[in-house]
Formats: sequence, structure tokens, C-alpha cells
Amino acid sequence: MGIVLGPNRYGKAETRVVRVTRSGGLHGIKDVNVSVSLSGAMADTHLTGDNAAVLPTDSQKNTVFAFAKKHGVETIEDFGLLLARHFVDSQPTINHARVEIHEYSWDRIAGGHSFVRNGGEIRTALIHSDGDGGAESVVSGLRDLVVLNSTGSEFHGFIQDEYTTLAPTDDRVLATAVTARWRHRGTETGDWDDSYRAARHHMLHAFAETHSLSLQQTLFQMGRRVLDERDELCEIRLSMPNKHHFLVDLEPFGMDNDNEVYFAADRPYGLIEGTVLNDDAPHAASAWE
Repeated sequence: MGIVLGPNRYGKAETRVVRVTRSGGLHGIKDVNVSVSLSGAMADTHLTGDNAAVLPTDSQKNTVFAFAKKHGVETIEDFGLLLARHFVDSQPTINHARVEIHEYSWDRIAGGHSFVRNGGEIRTALIHSDGDGGAESVVSGLRDLVVLNSTGSEFHGFIQDEYTTLAPTDDRVLATAVTARWRHRGTETGDWDDSYRAARHHMLHAFAETHSLSLQQTLFQMGRRVLDERDELCEIRLSMPNKHHFLVDLEPFGMDNDNEVYFAADRPYGLIEGTVLNDDAPHAASAWE
């Protein structure tokens, strides 16, 4: 039985870049975390230590900084495509690039140059490219989008066995921190910012407008709304932890608790995950890796 080298890639993870733009006294900030992974003719470096095919990870980091200066960071999707195409097209030993970017948003306080870090969700993008003329994919998304419905949620009719203690309910708090990633049909969406804002908008409104019988049902309605409204998207994957809120027993204090006072438990938590896709969506499992 022989031993061989399997799939492999290497790169520079989490290069943190803050790009300031200046237009007179009005400044703007793009704060991103960029991770690059490259693959190609890398067998020799694993098997013999020959590094002739290797672009150092330090060079990858420097490229990220140089591109932030040269091209700016308008959207993380466009910036990721620029980087991925550059690495493949400029190096004959590299045939595939994976670029993942997280963006942290800042809000202007006052004047032209004072900002406060936005405590909301983190925008994400995952780009794969085989270079000029090759296969490409863009998966946009977000994480840590915290939402809550104080009513309009039920949970009953579930399996009850000898270990079940959870009581059925027709009125509960439903809360979660959404991680969502959606796949674009192509890499020429046009306005990545508009697509992102619209996907976020439709997810939020589906969450608010769905009378929920389970978090699974809500997840599907959120994904379906996005795909119904945005033709440039073909698949969305969601991960939604159930942020449990338990009614506090106030009877020992002679008080009723009519769905007013809750204990917010941080763990353990239910974790609901699912994929919603158009039935004509082209298969692209590697786009998510």
C-alpha cells in the first residue's frame, strides 16, 4: 500500500487592512480581514522541500496591502476577485486561488474623520478563481446578525420520549444570531453593495413576518424570500443557533409571569442549519469550501 500526497493548499491568513480614503476633509474607512489560500504544482515542496513553486505567504500579505493602496477597497467581492485573479495569472505554478474576506463596519460620529465601530453583523465574501478564463465563484454573506421576535413563535407537536422535559408552547421568544452565505450565479453581479443590502433586507423582513412554528420553518422562509427577490442569487446557506429564552419562575415571590421576564441562556443551544436553492442552480460544491 502506497502513501501519496492528497489535496493541499497554503496561504496567508487574516491580514488585517484598514484603508482610509480622503476627499478633502471627508474621510472614509474600509476595515477588512483577508485570508488567501493558493494551490497548484506544490507537490515538490511537500515531498522534497523544493520551494521553487512557492510564492511566500509574506509576499501574499504584501500583495494585499499593495492592492489596497493601488486599487482601493470598494467592495470586498471586487477586492477578492482582483486578488484571486492576480495570484493565478501572475504565477505559473498556481492554478487556483481562494480569498476570504470579512468586513467590519464603522459609522461616522461627527465631522469628517471621527468614527465609531458598528456593533452589528460582519459582512463576508468567499472568492474562488482559476484565473483568466477559468472557473470562478463568489459567495457573499454575513455573520452575527442578531434578531429576536418577542412573540409570534410556537413550538409543539415534537417527539416526546422518556428523556423529554421541554413543555410545548404556543407563545415563546424566538432569538438567533444568523450566519448566512449566498452564492451568486456569476461574478459580474454589477452592484455588490446593492445585492448585499437587498439580501439582508429580505432576510430580516422574512424573519419578522413569519409566524414561526419552528426555527427550521423560519430559516426556510428567510432563504426562500432572498431567492424569490434576487435573481442574481441561486443558493443560500444559513446557520441559526436558537438563543433560548426561558420564563423565570416567579411564583416563590408571589408573582405571576405572563411572558414578561425571561432568563437568556447562552449555552447549550440548539443549532439549526439548512440550504435553500433554486432548482436550476448550477452545482458548485467547491464554492463553499
